Amino acid sequence: MVTTTSDLVLVHIEKNPGFYARIEEITPDVKPGWWRVKLLVLTVPLEIYTWILEEAQINGTPFTMGGTPIRMEKVVSPVTREEDPDPPPVEQSATVAKEDGKGGKVVSLIDRKKDK
Repeated sequence: MVTTTSDLVLVHIEKNPGFYARIEEITPDVKPGWWRVKLLVLTVPLEIYTWILEEAQINGTPFTMGGTPIRMEKVVSPVTREEDPDPPPVEQSATVAKEDGKGGKVVSLIDRKKDK
């Protein structure tokens, strides 16, 4: 399964789940075949890590950092999205409704606060 920008990943450290992160950016490194992977680490507080990885490592092949085994696993939602075969009908725009003389009244919330 190909991992790409905006994907959620679970980073395993020493074969145990370590943290979740979102891939913010993948850009080529100066070294051919390697990529700079910018991760938004979902911890409190949020952190940004930039790792230099090979494509296979981005897609789940285990690697080591300083002798520590690490693996990135793409997280796939257990909820499947079903495409709606019949999208709901598009409503008339406010301009069209106004021309028909049947448009609704627009109420400004800012003006309501000024009156009180």
